Amino acid sequence: MATKQETKKKKILVSNGEGAVHIFANSNNTIVSLTDSQGNLLVQCSAGALGNKGAKKTTPFAAQSAVETALKNIANYGITKVAIYVKGAGNAREAAIRAVGSAGVQVTMIKDVSPIPHNGCRPPKKRRL
Repeated sequence: MATKQETKKKKILVSNGEGAVHIFANSNNTIVSLTDSQGNLLVQCSAGALGNKGAKKTTPFAAQSAVETALKNIANYGITKVAIYVKGAGNAREAAIRAVGSAGVQVTMIKDVSPIPHNGCRPPKKRRL
């Protein structure tokens, strides 16, 4: 006989109303992650996960739809204020930031956390003839 399987309820993290949206805009894809104030991942979505393939993943529309999909479930966690952290040099950065602002949450900060080289790569050694 089949045994009755118990289903576990998904644990809803109680937040103080603040969270962070991490946007990684690449030349190939745009990844959006929503975390609470402690840094625990709540929701993650990307332009490729929505069914876009190839060059369509890099478009600003794909980034905007990824942000809207990620922020749909934000009311379940009780987050009303978000800080935006943007990383990368893709062309979908601006559209993703605008989509967060139009999603109905209060934006407290926008910060660029892209890695910047301090002195660059080591130059090649000189040619000897």
